[in-house]
Amino acid sequence: MRDLVILGAGGFARETLDVVEAINAVAPTYTVRGFADDAPRDLALQRLSERGHRHLGGIDEVLTAFPDAGVVIAVGAPVQRAALASRVEDDRAVTLVHPGASIGSRTTIAAGSVVCAGALVSTNVRIGRHGHLNPGAIVGHDSVLDDAVSVNPGAVVSGDVHIEAQVLVGANAVVLQGLRIGEGATIGAAACVTKDAPPRVTLVGVPARVHQTTGKSHSS
Repeated sequence: MRDLVILGAGGFARETLDVVEAINAVAPTYTVRGFADDAPRDLALQRLSERGHRHLGGIDEVLTAFPDAGVVIAVGAPVQRAALASRVEDDRAVTLVHPGASIGSRTTIAAGSVVCAGALVSTNVRIGRHGHLNPGAIVGHDSVLDDAVSVNPGAVVSGDVHIEAQVLVGANAVVLQGLRIGEGATIGAAACVTKDAPPRVTLVGVPARVHQTTGKSHSS
C-alpha cells in the first residue's frame, strides 16, 4: 500500500477520504498518513479527529516530512488548488476515482484528480490535472475539462463542451452542448449556460447571464 497525504482539512478533504476508503474496500491501495493545511479551522480539526485522522501540520512541512508519499489536493476552490499544485511534483500526484463512479470508454483523467461517488463521465472525455468531480456530477461525451476544474454536486456538463482551467461549475448548474467556458469563470448554482462565456466572469440565472467580472479567478 502506498502512503498518501491529503492537502486540505475541510469538507472536500473528508469527501476525498471517503473516496480513498471506498477504493481500499475493493482493494487495499493507500495508507492515509494524515492531512496538511496551513490554517485549518478548529471545527475542521474536530471533524478529522472524529474520523480517526489527524492534522500533520503545514503543507510544505508535511510534503518534506513524507517525501515518498502520494499527494492529493482536496481543496474545493479551483484557484487555490491550482496554486497548491505548483508545490507538488507530478510524480507524487495521485488520481482517485470512487468505485461507484461511472467512467466511459476512451476517457482520460489526469494526475491529481478526484472523482467522487455517483459521478458519471461519458465517452472520449479529457479531464485535466487536479480536477474535482463532486458526487453526482455529470460530464457528457467528448468534453474537455482543463486543469483544476471543479464540477459541483449534481451539475451537468453536456457533450462537446470545453471548460478552461480553474472554472467552478456550481451545484445543479447545466452547461449546454458545444459551449466553451473561459478560464477562471464561476457558474452559479442552478444556472443554465446557453452561450460561450468569457474568462473570469460569474454567471447566474436561467438562462445564465454575467453577474460580475472579477480581476482574477475566484478564491473560495
